[in-house]
Amino acid sequence: MAFEELLERAGGMGLFQVLQVATLLLPTIFTPFHMLLENFSAAIPDHRCWTHMLDNGSETSANLTYEALLAVSIPPGPDQQPHPCRRFRQPQWQLLDPNTTAANWSEAATEPCVDGWVYDHSTFTATVVTKWNLVCDSQGLKPMGQSIYMAGILVGSFIWGLLSYRLGRKPMLSWCCLQVAVAGTGTTFAPNFLIYCGLRFLSAFGLAGIILVLSTLIAEWTTTRRRAVTMMILGCTYSTGQMAVAGLAFILRDWQDLQLATSMPLLAFSLVSWWLPESARWLIITGQPDRALQELKKVARINGHKEARKTLTIEVLMSSMKEEAVSARAHTSVLDLIRMPALRRRICTMLVVNFSVQLSYYGLVLDLQSLGRDIFLLQALFGAVDFLGRATTVLLFRFLGRRMTQAGSLSLAGFCILANALMPQDLQSWRVAFAVLGKGCFGISLTCLTIYRTELFPTPLRMTAEGFLQSVGRLGAMMGPLIRMARQALPLLPPLCYGIIPVASSLVLLLFLPETQDLPLPDTIWDLQGRRSDATGGHRQEAVIMESTWL
Repeated sequence: MAFEELLERAGGMGLFQVLQVATLLLPTIFTPFHMLLENFSAAIPDHRCWTHMLDNGSETSANLTYEALLAVSIPPGPDQQPHPCRRFRQPQWQLLDPNTTAANWSEAATEPCVDGWVYDHSTFTATVVTKWNLVCDSQGLKPMGQSIYMAGILVGSFIWGLLSYRLGRKPMLSWCCLQVAVAGTGTTFAPNFLIYCGLRFLSAFGLAGIILVLSTLIAEWTTTRRRAVTMMILGCTYSTGQMAVAGLAFILRDWQDLQLATSMPLLAFSLVSWWLPESARWLIITGQPDRALQELKKVARINGHKEARKTLTIEVLMSSMKEEAVSARAHTSVLDLIRMPALRRRICTMLVVNFSVQLSYYGLVLDLQSLGRDIFLLQALFGAVDFLGRATTVLLFRFLGRRMTQAGSLSLAGFCILANALMPQDLQSWRVAFAVLGKGCFGISLTCLTIYRTELFPTPLRMTAEGFLQSVGRLGAMMGPLIRMARQALPLLPPLCYGIIPVASSLVLLLFLPETQDLPLPDTIWDLQGRRSDATGGHRQEAVIMESTWL
């Protein structure tokens, strides 16, 4: 773990780290724009069948009101509003008689919306749903499209995890931003829903690389003492993006305009990210000490440490990083994640945690319309409570540590979802309150998870582990929308899944993961052998177990 000493020689936390975080704020703030975009671009407006009497001006009767024509053309739905998916085959004039009973309605012959639908454009001028009529018999295509998007993030997490270790962190970040910008812009010109889903898949594929590489690149250039604060700033920026997407969607009511506004800024970032240095940790581990020294000197120059020209030499670097050089020659592989008992325990536990967090989180945040009519206010409220939750993460770390913060926030989020599900439908204020509280707990959990999993794995396997964890997490995110499709048959199944799974995974975490509070990032697999933590009494036993099983 001598890289911490080299980083201190290069200025520790200085101007470079400030500029790096400021530069990476742009892709960070636009990440939730793409993740949550379909809450608005694919919102389902009120709709009914197109009918000749109502919507063909030449056949409209001047002697009847709109309400009367609606009554004889569209049957009432389950909520006594005009049915969204059925219409009368012939006008039912008898329904204008005030003595008509409900039996007359049920006996009237109806048919599907064979001539299309009429949508309410008071909230959105156009959405993906209205463009391709994703309603009634096609209503399952919307959650299917969301799952395809999550599948893109799943595949991307795995691929970019491997490529960023082979090719480097910096070029992958620039390429992924370019890919998201191009694919996101292309969706606005999609001629059909299939091509739209394909372009969204490519956009998600690139977004996975941004999420994966960005946090790792920052963590590997940050000292141990400042890592939690830096990642908290990044998390709060993500929360700000959640609030901003509500404001942007409120201004831009057409889905194509919204798609363009969220995609084009990443094109600018792909052009300005050239100045970011490559991770010196990664360069050392992959046997490129000369390039690592150049990047360290670049950072030292930005931080104003002129003496680093003399103190940072190839001899100093090689002598300080002997273990890392041995690690580079050892050619660690993906199998090391399951070959070593300590790493196997960590990766398996984190797979469970990542799956549960993503499944419940996206089951909650991608279903705003079920919580209330004003989805703009709800999204802004979700972002605000997420910001508050992430901002308090550092304080929770100080008193509880990584492990207890992660387990506590995850279990509390699960209980809030269960309480929301059991609350009567007419108590909408309480249901929204529990949903918002659960969202805040997920904010804490996700921030902690970003920091915690980075500290659990050594540098040679960090990005590979991140890739696997992100992939399994995105598998959970894929299943989140799909579980909602079972709501009509089993209304309680989705919320029960979203609530029980996080609570169970928090117990697994407490049983099998160690505390990493105030410990430097492990640079080699062997660094894990000598680790000791005084944060809790059980960590000494964990270290002893690792020493015995590794041998």
